[in-house]
Amino acid sequence: MLLSHFQHTYIEAGCDEAGRGCLAGPVFAAAVIFPPEYCNPILNDSKKLSEKKRMELRPIIENEALAFAVASVSPQDIDKINIHNASYKAMHLALDALAVKAEFIIVDGNRFIPYQDITHECIIKGDGKYLSIAAASILAKTYRDDFMIHLAGKYPSYDWKSNKGYPTIAHRQAVLQHGFTPHHRKTFRVTDPQLKLF
Repeated sequence: MLLSHFQHTYIEAGCDEAGRGCLAGPVFAAAVIFPPEYCNPILNDSKKLSEKKRMELRPIIENEALAFAVASVSPQDIDKINIHNASYKAMHLALDALAVKAEFIIVDGNRFIPYQDITHECIIKGDGKYLSIAAASILAKTYRDDFMIHLAGKYPSYDWKSNKGYPTIAHRQAVLQHGFTPHHRKTFRVTDPQLKLF
């Protein structure tokens, strides 16, 4: 896991999102700026870490980053502007909220809507390559999980405590049985013909 080659030249923010493929809940994004020479041998792509390890790393990231921010975009906005634009909007909101202004942005994935006049680079599987993107993936994931676990108490039928809004068999069956909540994304499609919702 590396600092990017721009880290020593620019104040660089890493960005990532969580919840893009869910049927319910907001999409979350985070932006993280680390100091030059930052090192953390445990930090990795959030998908490669256990829930316990992600939660252990979250306060470390927040304490050791020069700046960090987390933002979200609602299911209603996702339905209006589509999930891709909503993901970029969440990243932009996170960048807006940084206490330190970024001079360069690295983003997990292959697409990004430019932010202000700041140069960016898209990096496929960047959350497994660069520390700031990995940290952003952990913050976005853990804050979104917390949000969905809180919602699960109000909507126990959908098992959001376990599935976090992702389209598991149980979640899709619950929608068929109980219908939608205000937190479901109405424009999403389920391709499994035996569990088609639309």
